[in-house]
Amino acid sequence: MGEWVNVAPTKEFPPGSCRRVEIEDVTIAVFNLDGEYYAIEDVCTHDYSPLEGGDIEGDEIICPRHGARFNIKSGEALTAPAYEPLSTFPVRVKDDVVQVMDDRWD
Repeated sequence: MGEWVNVAPTKEFPPGSCRRVEIEDVTIAVFNLDGEYYAIEDVCTHDYSPLEGGDIEGDEIICPRHGARFNIKSGEALTAPAYEPLSTFPVRVKDDVVQVMDDRWD
């Protein structure tokens, strides 16, 4: 079963920001969107490059290589050239610390 991994204390994770964590060779991007936390795999499903450095507009992240847009909340691919969704992960706040888990193999 997956285990919860600490991302950052809530006081160090302001709205509009993103933090990345590694869980068993998977890079997960965790976002604070207006006080709600969401997590997606940090890799474009079009060419498997990192989404890191992509612009965040509302609840979307834009791939810095080819401009594909993904919904941060659902992982849905919104525009070409990406058609496959991103993996999403559960996020929680425990003792004022944001945590994420890779539960795909549970």
